[in-house]
Amino acid sequence: MVGQAARPMRRRGQARAALILDATEGLLAERSATDISLADIAAASGVPLPSVYHFFPNRNAAFEALALRFNEEIYRRSIEVLTDPEPQTWQELLDRKHRRAAEFQNGRPAALRLFLGAGVSVAVRNADLTGNARIALSRARMFEAYFQMSPIPGFVTFLEIAAAAMDGIWALSYGRHGCITEHYRQEATAATIAYLRRFLPEFLPRRPLETAMLARIAVSPSEVSLSITGSQGAATEPTTSNTGARPASA
Repeated sequence: MVGQAARPMRRRGQARAALILDATEGLLAERSATDISLADIAAASGVPLPSVYHFFPNRNAAFEALALRFNEEIYRRSIEVLTDPEPQTWQELLDRKHRRAAEFQNGRPAALRLFLGAGVSVAVRNADLTGNARIALSRARMFEAYFQMSPIPGFVTFLEIAAAAMDGIWALSYGRHGCITEHYRQEATAATIAYLRRFLPEFLPRRPLETAMLARIAVSPSEVSLSITGSQGAATEPTTSNTGARPASA
């Protein structure tokens, strides 16, 4: 009986927390983080300030929670299988993934401000880095699902570094234009491809998409945490033995 009563309470709490985060996103879309207080968030959400304090002791805690929610949305989009048509080159795969990611952030001004704006808190920055590590781990598995690849030690780390370079160019675009322009999006993708050419051959043979390979693309946050702990800052995993690919040139 107690357990049955607790479930509706948990659901109400989750709904209230989501309402607070929705309000936080709306405020961040219009003004900088330094111009937002918990009282502002309470007023925008319609949730009493003491209740807001119950969920988030300060505004940075609310911003961090919102960043984690954005991370999950961004991650889910990043692992969507590309079909109709399928990408035929690894360069095309990256270009299409980057275009989708830029479209998402441009459509969510609060995400742009949180991840690319100045004055980002350490907690938000760490959430962003953890999100990038998770995407990199899945992106490596996506490469293996689409292409015949020889093992590349450290490939997940290389993908993280490439993502950091892309983020830097996107941040430059945001600072200058308030969004990720298509020109800067293309420049960021070009920089990413140029960096990864140090480790990947120009051409990777395609492989047929298999259900088992596609199923392993998704990883949980806990898997990434274990990977980061084990590698002292970079998400890694044992290399697989994909055969039939030309060796990657360093």
